[in-house]
Amino acid sequence: MHVNNPRPQPNVQPATFADFDEVETPSYGTKNLDMLLDIPLQVTVELGRTNRSVKDILELGAGSVIELDKLAGEPVDILVNSRLIAKGEVVVIDENFGVRVTDIVSKSDRLKKLN
Repeated sequence: MHVNNPRPQPNVQPATFADFDEVETPSYGTKNLDMLLDIPLQVTVELGRTNRSVKDILELGAGSVIELDKLAGEPVDILVNSRLIAKGEVVVIDENFGVRVTDIVSKSDRLKKLN
């Protein structure tokens, strides 16, 4: 024998929410950014690269010249924490070398290199 007990239908009503007044949020963003500004980063300026054998390295002496893969006057790579972020040109400031930033690597190009 089959007894058909219909289930009572639940009482369904739309939810109502109280309106929120716009609250002024404290400027934590600036404070948090200020905390990051003092973090040290390693900045490297790379003139060029080359591969040499152990024999070639052992034969180096004062006056030896190591040829690099870039031409004189070609832009140098500016890296922050080993990531390319810009290109620049070597300049002399008093008796020190410096680098003038000539081009910032776009965010999309930096992201492509992460993959």
